[in-house]
Amino acid sequence: MDFRLTDDQRALRAGMRGLLAARYPRERLRSLADADADADVPGGPPAPDRGLWQALGEAGFFALRLTEQDGGAGLGLPEAVLLFEEAGRALLPGPLVATHLAAGLVPGAAEGACAVTALDGPGAAEHLAAAEAVLLLDGPAARALRLRPGGAPRALRARPARSVDPTTPLHLVRQLPRPLQGSITTLPADASLLRREAALLTAAQQLGSAFRTIDMAVSHARRRSQFGRPVGAFQAVQHLCAEMLVRAELARTAVYAASLSAEADGPAEIATAKLLADSAAIRNARDCLQVHGGLGFTWEADVHLHLKRAWLRAGQWQSAAESEELLANTLLREASHLLEGHHASDATDVLDAENVTA
Repeated sequence: MDFRLTDDQRALRAGMRGLLAARYPRERLRSLADADADADVPGGPPAPDRGLWQALGEAGFFALRLTEQDGGAGLGLPEAVLLFEEAGRALLPGPLVATHLAAGLVPGAAEGACAVTALDGPGAAEHLAAAEAVLLLDGPAARALRLRPGGAPRALRARPARSVDPTTPLHLVRQLPRPLQGSITTLPADASLLRREAALLTAAQQLGSAFRTIDMAVSHARRRSQFGRPVGAFQAVQHLCAEMLVRAELARTAVYAASLSAEADGPAEIATAKLLADSAAIRNARDCLQVHGGLGFTWEADVHLHLKRAWLRAGQWQSAAESEELLANTLLREASHLLEGHHASDATDVLDAENVTA
């Protein structure tokens, strides 16, 4: 399997990185984080930024996988993974995954005119107050709940919750009410497939964050001096950075491989990708903080923002425990099939031996 990017894929990734550098620079990220730090109540900053959201829609971020006849680019999950990797690298806030999945299903999502969040059952919902639609993936078929802006928390009886990530406001939905208040539509989409794609795209965001913290650690190690030498000259720091790179590259291989097999139904591959990407994002952020030393613990450093976002994403869609359970069950089934095949082969050998004796 060849994971080398084509020229078109490299151009797509570079274009996305350039767009985010222009429309969502570090100063914008810091202003959102500082705004939440100054807030007296949970709920977070007003997100997503409508101008940025529309720019993403115009660039085809949400409609990427729609056919050209439906206004998309006709590309697939591998290309979507590249874009979400760049979004994770920049810590782009907002319900990106849900809105991308809703493109072509919820009017306005593909164009960036409608922000869509999602729920696959009771739990925390991101950017619920800013959403104009909610994807409900708690059953076999996906459903969409359309609401007026700001109406989702009341319709779902959700309460604001303090988020570990200052740029991702959360609401806690303890139970999906019946009946739901609002316009609800059953969508022509398999909810289980959308949940797997959501896990993969979230893993791609974790991957982007893991590589960004490597860049931050290496840059700081080259620039910071101690005892008259750059801290990057010390072997302990070099080992930390090398381990970060190995961790991220393993996760990249798993995420890219899952993007190729997901369309052919590969839940085990996606579980592996999510597990490795979550670990890479969290552990790389911690090691990056270690390389920064005391400076890394300050609010002004960006390291803690990557760590907090990684913690949040690790619990979204498919947690480590859920991924491990799925992989364990998959291995048990495969082992059972191998044993059945082995026993059948032994029985055939016995019959052949008896026939020869007769």
